Amino acid sequence: MERKVEIRLKQLVDDRGISLRELARLSDIEPSIVNKLANNKREKIYLPHIERIADALDIDDISEIIRLK
Repeated sequence: MERKVEIRLKQLVDDRGISLRELARLSDIEPSIVNKLANNKREKIYLPHIERIADALDIDDISEIIRLK
């Protein structure tokens, strides 16, 4: 069984009624990076980005952002 890390940004922004562009603004991350994370196109995840996203979305549990499938 192959495991894969999934970044759940699309679901998170949909649940909160904001856009990926708004998340980029709130987290002070380049929109292109947020889009790549949301589409699971990034191979490397920069932890400070995840921290900023968690702050912007008021998330305390990292499993809301990152899941192992």
